[in-house]
Amino acid sequence: MRRLREVTSKAVDHLHAKTATALLRPRVYKQKLVHRQIPFFAPPITLIPSLSQRLHFSSSSSSPQRPDLITMSNEIVHATIKDGWFREISDMWPGQAMTLKVEKVLHHEKSKYQDVLIFKSTDYGNVLVLDNVIQCTERDEFSYQEMIAHLALNSHPNPKKVLVIGGGDGGVLREIVKHDCVEEAILCDIDEAVIRLSKQYLPEMSKGFDHPKSKTHVGDGFKFLADYKNSFDVIITDSSDPEGPAESLFQKSYFQLLHDALREGGVISTQGSENQWLHLDLIARLKKDCKEVFPVAEYAYTTIPTYPSGQIGFMICTKDATRDVKVPVRSWTPEEEEEKCRYYSAEIHKAAFVLPTFAKKRLQ
Repeated sequence: MRRLREVTSKAVDHLHAKTATALLRPRVYKQKLVHRQIPFFAPPITLIPSLSQRLHFSSSSSSPQRPDLITMSNEIVHATIKDGWFREISDMWPGQAMTLKVEKVLHHEKSKYQDVLIFKSTDYGNVLVLDNVIQCTERDEFSYQEMIAHLALNSHPNPKKVLVIGGGDGGVLREIVKHDCVEEAILCDIDEAVIRLSKQYLPEMSKGFDHPKSKTHVGDGFKFLADYKNSFDVIITDSSDPEGPAESLFQKSYFQLLHDALREGGVISTQGSENQWLHLDLIARLKKDCKEVFPVAEYAYTTIPTYPSGQIGFMICTKDATRDVKVPVRSWTPEEEEEKCRYYSAEIHKAAFVLPTFAKKRLQ
């Protein structure tokens, strides 16, 4: 945000009285009123913040400032941002909210499916928000992207063909192509706006789109899966919360589609709603639905500060009844892990399935 500019008495001295009067005549901006007129030899005055943040003053010249050089900025406003703070408030986490300080709003549009907001925060880098809910930030996205991808990929002995449903920011795709055994990675997202804007404003996440193994399809993931049977080794569902366009991705019928699209021994990873502190009943239902479709279904979680209560979970399932997804069947060397990952490791893989007693009891 621009700093508040001050008009000094020296600057006012340079103004002709008539010009100063014209400059300070009543004007209303966003229902804020600027005082009508001041004495010509007035002490320094400070414009009120709500107005000064929207005005540009040229101070490079010693000549009198002309009223026609004052222009309105192209500041983007959004209902979730007030007094320089983004506020995430949702019925999915009643009684609590997440706030981030906004440095600059970069983009806002209404896509065919959802409200898309991207802003630069003071401490978390660029932030992607869909329907007023944070999807990712440049600072902490890796803990989510790495875990939802590598928990599944390292639970398969040799994944060659991988599908991502959702994930339009490209972060999961970036993680998939780190595996040398993967020959093809396909991403299907319903909203082209998320893909387009992520490429523009989230370059570190979206670089996976440029990998030669990557392919992109814009369309409904539910319908896309219906056309593929016995086709993929791993399928990762990187959806938004179970509201709006992503709601169908939390239904039992969707898990059946995932099962049918997998090859023998295939593995899925899907967002298991938010976390055990807020949505334990929903997680229990998801696990029950998954267990009715897959012989193995386990819940894991990761920590991420900008998600509600600092956690988010995943359902990891496989068609192989003999496999324990809680232990990686493949792993990198410690040196490779350090090079490729900032959060995931073989130890973290195993630890992610260790739940506190209250959650473990509910999910048994």
